[in-house]
Amino acid sequence: MQKSKIIIPMLAGLTALFFPVLLSAQIMDSKSIVAPGAQVEKLGDGYKFTEGPVPDKDGNVFFTDQPNNKIIRWNAETGAFSTFSDKAGRANGMYFDKKGNLIACSDEENQVWSFDKKGNPTVLVKDYEGKLLNGPNDLWVDPKGGIYLTDPLYKRDYWKRDPAMQQDGQHVYYLSPDRKKFIRVDEKLKKPNGIIGTADGKKLYVADIGDNKTYVYDIQKDGTLANRQLFVSKGSDGMILDEEGNLYITGDGVTVFDKTGTQIAHFPVHKGWTANVCFGGKNRDMLFITAETAVYGLKMKVKGVK
Repeated sequence: MQKSKIIIPMLAGLTALFFPVLLSAQIMDSKSIVAPGAQVEKLGDGYKFTEGPVPDKDGNVFFTDQPNNKIIRWNAETGAFSTFSDKAGRANGMYFDKKGNLIACSDEENQVWSFDKKGNPTVLVKDYEGKLLNGPNDLWVDPKGGIYLTDPLYKRDYWKRDPAMQQDGQHVYYLSPDRKKFIRVDEKLKKPNGIIGTADGKKLYVADIGDNKTYVYDIQKDGTLANRQLFVSKGSDGMILDEEGNLYITGDGVTVFDKTGTQIAHFPVHKGWTANVCFGGKNRDMLFITAETAVYGLKMKVKGVK
């Protein structure tokens, strides 16, 4: 990025607040889930690579600028941006637990961290059976407080460790609510990435971006997974569900599938990579999208799950 285009997060937010940038690429929306007349608009830019958006209970969205080692907060009321943490452990995928702690895949040290409301971190996961994880990438916190996470290998230039594979493959893991049990729950994926579960805690979706597939599982009472089924023959980076059970996957913009796996919408974002997505805003009806150096918004008729 040219230096002349780098702006501080607060300035990015204020710029977007008063001068929103609308993108004119054609939206495909066969079930009218987008608000009438709404278009994808740029909310803020000036970052290096945005990831991991997740709303707090008030609809404010927290997302990461991983190369700059920051977690940024977007204010749902004003549209302004501020820095939540500038020592984020190179956070990637994130999710809030029921207590308001921000759980993050902080892969600088290949760990999972929990940030309190002041931004102070605590390490929840540091290894698996004495060996470093490959690089925790995305996670979801279930209604009981258990954590599901994906552990693909993406070699980072900031690692001080050996960049080679640390585990015997790229797997999906589960950390129990009491934090005493950390187990593998799927060892048969090529490169798991995006992950999200249903609000009732019964179903889990995992994208195998290495095999261009997304699967759905039944979640068992002990946290293990059963009955893996192919949901769509398309992989994803980040993922989210809306209140109607539609699944939003990312990569080439945002593509939406209904409960049956039928594509019902596609939202072009820009010509580059779209990394992740969530529902934010006070009414949970703003689709908040992270895509490379910027973040975008799209007003929806459907809402995200609270």
